[in-house]
Amino acid sequence: MTGGGWLPRLRAGLNRSREALAGGLASIFRGRGVDAATVEELEDLLIMADLGPATAARLAQAVRDRKFQDAQDGQAVALALAEEIEAILGPVARPLEVDGAAKPHVILVVGVNGTGKTTTIGKLAHLFRGEGRSVMVAAGDTFRAAAVEQLRIWAERAGARFFGQEAVKDAAAVAFDAVSAAQAEGTDVLLIDTAGRLHNKADLMAELEKIIRVIRKVDPSAPHDTLLILDATTGQNAHAQAEIFRDITKVTGLVVTKLDGSAKGGVLVSLADRFGLPVHAIGVGEGIDDLRPFAARDFARSLLGLDGEAADSAANSAADSAADATHNP
Repeated sequence: MTGGGWLPRLRAGLNRSREALAGGLASIFRGRGVDAATVEELEDLLIMADLGPATAARLAQAVRDRKFQDAQDGQAVALALAEEIEAILGPVARPLEVDGAAKPHVILVVGVNGTGKTTTIGKLAHLFRGEGRSVMVAAGDTFRAAAVEQLRIWAERAGARFFGQEAVKDAAAVAFDAVSAAQAEGTDVLLIDTAGRLHNKADLMAELEKIIRVIRKVDPSAPHDTLLILDATTGQNAHAQAEIFRDITKVTGLVVTKLDGSAKGGVLVSLADRFGLPVHAIGVGEGIDDLRPFAARDFARSLLGLDGEAADSAANSAADSAADATHNP
């Protein structure tokens, strides 16, 4: 699922974030080595790229602790950062696995307004259909007038079964009926949309708790996954969203969208560092194929502008520096 030109799209999608980081590294280390002053500037750069103060400090310290013979072009530092970021992201980069014993495997999709929940459901349905699974999508967003029709269109594009009840305004009732229908049809995966809600609105968050309680009347083990959709353009505000939704709905994993429209792609790193929640997929465009399983190495290198010859050059430079440091302590 990671072929078909995905890497070029990922690199292009991270262009704004990459320009901020790679350009900043080149500026900091041009004609200068790794010392206390440049490491402090590096930490500031990472904070401005939305990696957050704690993660930025951790990464800057990791760079300070490394041995560099010549980091004046920023490439060796970029490679070191990519390796450190990959180490943070690696443990959370987990594919969204479907429990074949559950019919259906119920996935509840939550998040604040405008994060792209409905489109993400359509793209996830497309991925699951590509794996040969039967998929139902349920229109549980009963607040937004166009949500039902929007989800219906995405279901058709993905080849998924659509379940919607336009006359029913109780989201929990829609979820209950959707799980019942998916059970009766032996559907592999059920994706349930929910209305966007601000994470600081207690009444709306309480409704999510009700939806989960009602789903469990049909299947006590459901939802099997609760995905929080986060918009990369919100930067550090995504932390508050992750914290509240995790506590209220027991979020099991994240999908990060709109990386192509943001210079704040670094927020994904700080989210992984702070919460340790699985990152199942990322989105870098509006197309149905522009959501893919998250790969830590690809993301880290693309974020730092290390791809192709640039990555090889940086790796060789770092290897030479390490060898020189070993032979010339």
